[in-house]
Amino acid sequence: MSVSPDPVTHGFEPNAANESIKRRITVLLVDDHAAIRLGMRMVVDTAEDMEVVGEAADGASAVGMARALEPDVVLMDLRMPVLDGVEATKVICAEGLSKVLVLTTFDHDSYLFGALRAGAVGFLLKSAQPAAITDAICSVDAGRQVISPEVTARIVAAALTPGHETDRHPRSELETLTMREREVFEALGDGLSNYSIGRQLGISEATVKTHVSRVLAKLGLESRVQAALFQHRRQN
Repeated sequence: MSVSPDPVTHGFEPNAANESIKRRITVLLVDDHAAIRLGMRMVVDTAEDMEVVGEAADGASAVGMARALEPDVVLMDLRMPVLDGVEATKVICAEGLSKVLVLTTFDHDSYLFGALRAGAVGFLLKSAQPAAITDAICSVDAGRQVISPEVTARIVAAALTPGHETDRHPRSELETLTMREREVFEALGDGLSNYSIGRQLGISEATVKTHVSRVLAKLGLESRVQAALFQHRRQN
């Protein structure tokens, strides 16, 4: 009597459909201009691995929706009625509801510093190309900080303006850094990415990431931009 092949152990192939299933990044759009929200929605909707789960026209609504939806990433405007983007970012980050990617037009530099202190992990121009926006969303979702070079330059320039108030750190804290950490710190002051720092110092990107985390922790800094500000203040 012939025996049919066991379908479990003979000729079995994984379901291709199951392999193609990927987690979609959920995004909350926050801007008081409906036209801008529409444009951002069109950008996000073109990406296969992300989706818009909600829209808010002010900071108070953004906080409420973030609590209810817990999106992966919030695209946050800064100047809005009821509650501005800085205060909304502060609440969202403090409660660990989502990662915040700020979209700015440089209306007021003070808003950028406020969002930075509030915990935003990404800063991008509203005029950025669609691909740059979706790439930034993916990077922020993955735990990487994304700061547009234009934004970095603007923040640093503002910080160097006489009379501008920024966070100050005792120079003695630098003494806690190792030689390699000092090299990484210097590179952060130049606005270099982890990849560029690795190439410059001859170390892996993963090692750079570790050094950056240690530098920020030792100096009591929240982000790479704050490190750049500290560096420029120290040199001027």
